[in-house]
Amino acid sequence: MPFSVLFMLVFVQALSASPPAPPQNIHVSNWLLTWTPSTEEGDPTYTVQYSSFSSGVWTNVPSCVHMSSNSCNVTSTKAEGEHGCVMLRVQAERGGRTSTSVKACSRHGDSCTPDFSLTPRSGSLTVNLSSNHSLALEYAAHAKHRVYYGKEGEPLLANYTKYKDAVASVTISELQEGQRYCVQVQYLYFRNPVGLATCTQCELIPESKKEGQTVIIAVVLIVVLVCLIPGVAYFLIFKTERIKQCLQPSYNLPENFLPEPFSEHHLSIYSSSPTEECWDVISSISCQELSN
Repeated sequence: MPFSVLFMLVFVQALSASPPAPPQNIHVSNWLLTWTPSTEEGDPTYTVQYSSFSSGVWTNVPSCVHMSSNSCNVTSTKAEGEHGCVMLRVQAERGGRTSTSVKACSRHGDSCTPDFSLTPRSGSLTVNLSSNHSLALEYAAHAKHRVYYGKEGEPLLANYTKYKDAVASVTISELQEGQRYCVQVQYLYFRNPVGLATCTQCELIPESKKEGQTVIIAVVLIVVLVCLIPGVAYFLIFKTERIKQCLQPSYNLPENFLPEPFSEHHLSIYSSSPTEECWDVISSISCQELSN
């Protein structure tokens, strides 16, 4: 019994000495911030913080400090950020220790969060974005998108995450085929993040079909040649006359090509005897006469 009590005291002390696990699945929908609490023992509390892109300082949301629940209405933070755009994060607390802060994402595109779609292709992923958004109207080319990407399961908003900055749509190339890649997008102003990032969207990168298409084309060509060559040979050998007749050009004789029907005058001409001509009869010719 004393050993069990001692073990429990040591366990509770060790548990209180370690920082709590951070909250998960933090997202905002219609300015209601929700998250999934950790399942570990100790009943941690949670604090929500906000930051505007003009200040860069994280401040506690007054109504969301040391909460035991897993949701908080953060509508009041809209007034704190320029154009109503703020970033939000949540941290867990227990025994004076805090967890790492986890940033929230937005499930719906709005004036502070981009709206996008994904188009996967073999070895690449296109992030479809619009350059006509509210921040672009205010800041022109200084307002851009930052596209975070990585394989499914990788943290996208970490410091080592890969990203691309673009005004509009961007294509991420050299991706591994057959793998799922995920994307988050956030507005930028002079390379500073603005507003909430989108929640993660993932797509499977399809495998290339070039090899299969090449094989199919080769098989089709072989079949066509096998069927075509005997057919051509048959016509050249056995249907030569027929081919010549088909190749002969068609020609119609003009109507006045033949003479008109014979009249009696023509018949009299052809029926009369030819005019006799006069000639001298040579009886013989000698060699001497020919020489003269």
